[in-house]
Amino acid sequence: MPSLSIIIPCYHDQAQVSALLQQLSTLLVLPSEVIVVDAASDPVCHAICTQYGAQWHRSDPCRGKQLLQGAQIATGDILWFLHADTRVFPNALSSITQAVERGAIGGYFRFAFDGPPVWPMLILEPAIALRSRFGTPYGDQGIFVKKEAYFKVGGHAPWPLFEDAPLVKGLRNLGHFQPLLDPIWVDSRRWQRDGWWRRTLQNRMLALRFILGASPDTLAKSYHSQSS
Repeated sequence: MPSLSIIIPCYHDQAQVSALLQQLSTLLVLPSEVIVVDAASDPVCHAICTQYGAQWHRSDPCRGKQLLQGAQIATGDILWFLHADTRVFPNALSSITQAVERGAIGGYFRFAFDGPPVWPMLILEPAIALRSRFGTPYGDQGIFVKKEAYFKVGGHAPWPLFEDAPLVKGLRNLGHFQPLLDPIWVDSRRWQRDGWWRRTLQNRMLALRFILGASPDTLAKSYHSQSS
């Protein structure tokens, strides 16, 4: 079985990192290593990583740079990028390795909301699946990739937002990028806080502005002002 490195960027996400590392320690198949790249240089986060046997590294507060840094440190044949506020399928590593063994150079998981079920989820989850298949799946869908392919296409863009877009485009041009049916659960707290449709519209408007040429730095400022 190929070795696999998990890379987790974080920024003041101590509770989420703790919950994710605890879950990763109980997976049916364990990774070769877990690397947490902390843009807050938080000693509490460092202690949490030490508790669960994960590597902890400081970084500039830019998610694209954090992901690149983690990939450069990683020793695994496969890189799996996870956001701190996700919950993963118990046999996820087997699903990844099986996809790679069947010829995929990378792929992503099916987006599902983690939280009390409400009716907007029934519309948004299939819509996100459709957008991911014909557009760009984002980092909260647990993108995985063969390390060799990752660096061949240039890795993540060193941007604070939409850093996955050029990576996914490059991988699809290079080989088979596999959508998995297994879910990855994403914390729904932002949608609950902002309103399901308002949050979705804000995200789509940011994506449209990115497609039309707005800089990721400008969009990140807008995103964080909406989230504050």
